[in-house]
Amino acid sequence: MQSSFHYLLMANQSKVHKSLLTKLKGTELTIGQPKVLDYLREHEGASQKDIAKACYIEPGSLTVLLNRMEEKKMVERRTRQDNRRSLYIFLTPYGRELAECVSKSFSQIEEEAFVGISEEEKEIFLKVFAQINEQI
Repeated sequence: MQSSFHYLLMANQSKVHKSLLTKLKGTELTIGQPKVLDYLREHEGASQKDIAKACYIEPGSLTVLLNRMEEKKMVERRTRQDNRRSLYIFLTPYGRELAECVSKSFSQIEEEAFVGISEEEKEIFLKVFAQINEQI
């Protein structure tokens, strides 16, 4: 069982989560917030629909998450010139600072995960993993 796909996938997810929360200790970030911050770092002014889809979060759960992040001054909702009816999500300066911390933490975790693995093996793994992701 410990070498089955589902077990390894869940074990790795748990380990990555635990490592990320350890690295982000003291930042007041909760589960779900790091991936939203990381997404917004690259997609400033995204719609809630786009964030939910990209981060694999249910729209209702994302609303609650964003409300908390807005209360903590990490993000703000604003309209855009091209669409004044909809609200878009932007990082605040504090949110940008946290997003950089999250990005560095993700990079460190990836670096740690691939220690002792050749660049070729890493590329093959990521290619196969992406294919699996598309099929699920």
